[in-house]
Amino acid sequence: MTLLAFSIQGFAQEDPKQLARDYFDLAESTLEATKALDQARDLYVLAAETDTTFVKANFEAGHIHIRTIGKELAVKYFMRVYRQDPDYRFDIEYWIAKSYQYGLEFDKALLYYGLYKDKLARKPNYQGKDKIDANTLTRAIQECENGKMYVSNPQNFSIVNIGREINSEFDDYGPVFSEREDEIVFTTRRRDDNLNQNVFEDNLPYEDIFTAKKSGNGWAFATNIGPVVNTLYHESSLALSADGNTLFIYNDVGGGDILFCERKPDGSWGEPVPLPGIINSSFQEKSISISKDEKTLYFTSNRPGGLGGTDIYKATKDTKGQWANVKNLGPRINTPLNDDGPFIDYDGVTLYFSSQGHNGMGGYDIYKCKYDEKNNDWSEPQNMGYPINTPDNEVYFITSADGKRAYYSSVREDGMGYTDIYVITSSEDIKKTTPVVAKPPVTETKKDTAATAVVKNDPPKTEPKNDPPKVDPPKKDPVVTKNDPPKTEPKKDPVVTKTEPKKEPKKEVVPLKYVITVVDAQSKAPMSAKVRLQGQRDNIIVPVSSGGPGVYEFRITNPTAKDYRLSVEIDGYVFLNQNLKLQGAQDKTLTRTIEMRKLAVGVSSILRNIYFDYDKARFKTESYTELNKLESMLRQNQSIKVEISGHTDAYGRWDYNKNLSQKRAEAVKDYLTKKGIDARRIKAVGYGETKPLASNDDEDDGRELNRRVEFKVLSN
Repeated sequence: MTLLAFSIQGFAQEDPKQLARDYFDLAESTLEATKALDQARDLYVLAAETDTTFVKANFEAGHIHIRTIGKELAVKYFMRVYRQDPDYRFDIEYWIAKSYQYGLEFDKALLYYGLYKDKLARKPNYQGKDKIDANTLTRAIQECENGKMYVSNPQNFSIVNIGREINSEFDDYGPVFSEREDEIVFTTRRRDDNLNQNVFEDNLPYEDIFTAKKSGNGWAFATNIGPVVNTLYHESSLALSADGNTLFIYNDVGGGDILFCERKPDGSWGEPVPLPGIINSSFQEKSISISKDEKTLYFTSNRPGGLGGTDIYKATKDTKGQWANVKNLGPRINTPLNDDGPFIDYDGVTLYFSSQGHNGMGGYDIYKCKYDEKNNDWSEPQNMGYPINTPDNEVYFITSADGKRAYYSSVREDGMGYTDIYVITSSEDIKKTTPVVAKPPVTETKKDTAATAVVKNDPPKTEPKNDPPKVDPPKKDPVVTKNDPPKTEPKKDPVVTKTEPKKEPKKEVVPLKYVITVVDAQSKAPMSAKVRLQGQRDNIIVPVSSGGPGVYEFRITNPTAKDYRLSVEIDGYVFLNQNLKLQGAQDKTLTRTIEMRKLAVGVSSILRNIYFDYDKARFKTESYTELNKLESMLRQNQSIKVEISGHTDAYGRWDYNKNLSQKRAEAVKDYLTKKGIDARRIKAVGYGETKPLASNDDEDDGRELNRRVEFKVLSN
């Protein structure tokens, strides 16, 4: 039984306002006793939903979402505060805008940032603790302007969950590989196989390092790397040498130091020891990357003398094998904000890193730059763009040796838990991709190092000048000296003019226009919605533009038919998550109207994209997008209770099918409750083969349709 479930069982049926205050007090005492933010968030939400007029509970519910997950959901609670008491907090408009920014609703964010800017102008001398300073506000406004540009020009990256063999329902992050890419080492806070069965002060398991080997085209299931590397406390993976024989890890000792261990001939790891030389200090060193030749290190530190917050440094190995000659990478790379997660590519000149500064769209964004030996400096860092970057934190990005893949950790809609590890692929070498160039960043005020340092558990400009095109010099006729003409004019061969083959003009790709109109199913009135179209297998996002209220236009250019996933979400309505096949590069327009149904009692929907292993109740990796949309719907609509029902075809024994369908319905419920949804809101029922949608005589048009999971609204 969870802490939350145990605590609220004692509350009797009482006045809703008093019950809301009981939930609120329990949330406050939870945070006083521990740092269990997830449990406190659920309690604040219960308080806010039980009494929507409880302003303080609603503000805290929104604010704790900003500090944990579901940051875009915070706006619901902040807006309740704003409507009831716009003077409750001086900075309330700022927090509304921040939540809209996390939800990629940049225009709405800019509206509320503008309102807060006007308030600052009206009260320039206000010095309350609830004041957000002008520099922070200016930065946030520019992040939204950058975000609009990046999202409207999504990069052609495929970002796919690495799979259930590696990721878990808990945080998984910090992936590192050798040059062979046949082994992964990463950090996890999962409970299973953790060396310490107790939990840390945030009520989550301690960090442990896990590893897995390649198995065919995928991965074997990850296991704990073992007690020589891991202890009963926190350890996290930082880097793996190109040959795979040196592992760098982080440990809390010394304020946060970098250790390394060597692989033994039998494949096991030796005892971790501190780096030789002057890398570690009494301050925090938390990230590292080593060059392929193992002669250069890039690492981060919040030591004094930097440009502000966490900076990236470079060190070289001396003749004694000590790391020395430590140098800050300078203002081209480091900013007054935090810069972290360096990775030096196998080519030795391409550097990837994360930064809260530069031309980002919020939080940490990933950048790349190249070292120019001629000028002895780095090129201007370029943002990797959307969808790699989001307004949330993206850190610890690494690439494969051939440049065809990259890996990082992120919180995305197909995640299995909190932070998951993803593999990124592109149609070209990732190093050669050209990101969208944003406006120059605002001048940032240097902040106190101690105030801006990020603990390990936090998610853990000008355009470059183009050289002028080279023009071949005109060919000169041979020089003939006037005073020395040839005695006999040589016979000239007839001039033959070569006719260059006529080049066909490059055909412009005319995209297919796929236009979606979203309306209310009853009133048929157009509705604003969160609408996305992306590749079903590769997750490549199709650019979208607005065609008016409730109208969304996608432009598809792929010349062959491709499977896509269309998703539509509106608070208070049943979400749509549908697979379809479209062929682009057609000079035509396809239109479709999506009718959204309100979450009324009796409304049901088939969850078509939840897949199980054959004859089991274990989810396949591709199920998590649908599961997370179901979780998001339940989280946004706290008053509804639902039935999750499992169904099978008629193949096999009746009692076996009934039992299997029950287990699958319970697997969905179990997933939702582990993500913080109150178990009392979910009823799991297995109907077996008793409610078919089609005949069981045919596989594709019958039995496949009958094998399904549904949800139905029981109360609202």
